[in-house]
Amino acid sequence: MKKPVIAITGPDRGATGPRFLVAWAIRRYGGIPLQLRPGDEERAQRYQGVVITGGHDIDPVLYAAEPEVKPRYDGARDRLESAVIDHALSHGLPLLGICRGAQLLNVRCGGNLFQDLRSRRKLTSHRRTVLPLKTLCVEPDSHLARLLGRQRARINSLHNQAINRVGDGLVISARDLDQIPQAIEAPGRSFVIGVQWHPEFLLFLPRQRCLFQALLAAAQESL
Repeated sequence: MKKPVIAITGPDRGATGPRFLVAWAIRRYGGIPLQLRPGDEERAQRYQGVVITGGHDIDPVLYAAEPEVKPRYDGARDRLESAVIDHALSHGLPLLGICRGAQLLNVRCGGNLFQDLRSRRKLTSHRRTVLPLKTLCVEPDSHLARLLGRQRARINSLHNQAINRVGDGLVISARDLDQIPQAIEAPGRSFVIGVQWHPEFLLFLPRQRCLFQALLAAAQESL
């Protein structure tokens, strides 16, 4: 059986741990990982699925806003991943956006972001952790709910920004206890999901691995 190629995007340097874990999950479920960094645009259409990984904040110019926090942007990565997301959406490819990747998916569909979440947290901590210490509340009729098999789950949190206005063709499929969006998806597509947490750090949990398994299953169907 032919194996689907899954693009994994990331920064020019660093983020080796998350990218290694995503690549492991892709291999675990029968795929071939293709690492894409800024400058790899010529390779950016040779795949059957996409994982947009986490990282620095997205430049607010992409959603017509002024910076509200100290800038830490990566314009080259924004351009690469914007092109990859646009290609995946226009060609019906399965896509998983992780943290920043979920945010950029939302922005490419016309949505925008909260740039600083601290003032919006009332019931949840702003402390960043890779451990599954936060509560996820999943919409019962969502694709995500069918994958996780439940409406509550434990997740980690490493972000300081989040989805505000939802982009065209997307819906919110999960929130935290402060009602901050934690997942989006595109109804009617085989697999387009963005999650605000980092499932690659939770691969010891079967319900987190199912996100990668479903991505690979959708990519296999496109071969």
